Amino acid sequence: MLQEQQVQAINRFPDQNPHPVMRMSKEGHLLYANLSSEPIRRALGVEVGDALPADFAARLRAVARGEKGTEQERIEVVHEHRTYALLPVDVRDLGFINIYGTDITAQKAIDKFPAQNPNPVLRTSLDGVLIYANEASAPIVEAVGLRVGQRVPTQMWADIRARLDGAGGPMPDVTTPRGRIFTLLPVLVAEFSFVNLYGTEVTAARAIEDANRENERLLLNILPSPIADRLRAGEKIIADRFDDVTMLIADIVGFTQLSSGMSATEVVGLLNHLFTACDGLVDRHGLEKVKTTGDAYMVVGGLPTETEDHAARVADLALDLAAEVGGMQADMPYRVTLRMGMHSGPVVAGVVGAKKFIYDVWGNTVNTASRMESLGVPGRIQVTHAVYMRLRDRYRFEPRGMIDVKGLGPMQTYFLLGRADDLPAPVEGTRSAVG
Repeated sequence: MLQEQQVQAINRFPDQNPHPVMRMSKEGHLLYANLSSEPIRRALGVEVGDALPADFAARLRAVARGEKGTEQERIEVVHEHRTYALLPVDVRDLGFINIYGTDITAQKAIDKFPAQNPNPVLRTSLDGVLIYANEASAPIVEAVGLRVGQRVPTQMWADIRARLDGAGGPMPDVTTPRGRIFTLLPVLVAEFSFVNLYGTEVTAARAIEDANRENERLLLNILPSPIADRLRAGEKIIADRFDDVTMLIADIVGFTQLSSGMSATEVVGLLNHLFTACDGLVDRHGLEKVKTTGDAYMVVGGLPTETEDHAARVADLALDLAAEVGGMQADMPYRVTLRMGMHSGPVVAGVVGAKKFIYDVWGNTVNTASRMESLGVPGRIQVTHAVYMRLRDRYRFEPRGMIDVKGLGPMQTYFLLGRADDLPAPVEGTRSAVG
């Protein structure tokens, strides 16, 4: 005969109970499961007599025995879009744990849509028809031009589906007529075959992002990207020595006299037109603009990232710049002629200043390039012997001869004519040098 307490325990598990009821041994085996618990068994992949998943059985034991830290733990199982909450009860006198299940699918769905939610909450059908929108979502609904019963715009729904399908990408954004920006987080509620859209206002955050992007743009207009990164990393003093770079300095011939007959707007417009073209060529050839001083433009190749072909890049820039200025003449009311000078050698580069800091370059190489420009010939590119020796196999030069350079003495110089492949062979008797 069964003891009375055993009979009472068994009577707690009528097969006709409309709610899931199961029993687990202390070792973690499923001892009993009524018909209503079949979805839970399927979710766990077990039959009566099987061992429950070890981690799952351990959670049931911990909650049933009220172990510390489990007071608020909620054990849930999902099967075919239904969610069940499990309450384990330790029946110590008989050495097993009773597991009482409750279908909380509807409650979970309701909890997700409190009408008093201060944040926007919308609901759509699986094919993109708006079926619910709380009061806080009114700005979004107005901005999209939606009403309950209407279909979400095609592109917006495509973005939502992409997120739901795990394709990634940014969350859909909605901007209201008053400039408020909301981002939408789509969540599939498969139990009821609809999609929840949770809105979060990100207007202030986007304004900060825009300001940061603008600050970054302005910073990179002043400093090379690698140098800006070093400053952001906290480096206080940035000073580097480069053993081999190529400098180019370009200057407008007779600019002082030319600008005396121009209005302020015309002067600035001319320099802006010319230097903007220079900036584009610098980017194209992978070089670094150092600075502009008055009507002079200074470019360097080989720093802050070292490159072996810096002399060729700067030479190409000089030739392209000469061609660019020549092509501008038709659109300019003034005749503009450049004088350019190049030299290769070592320099020191670094950041100076605290408020209006600049990335500058110093050394004899800079001074020599400046002398090549100032002692040059209008419309021509004068280079030193150091540049000539590096490029003589690929470019064509014209020897200028020895010139007296203040502070440096007599120097052999050349005029850069062009790339060897782009120029016709020199006519016999002309002063040109190749190789």
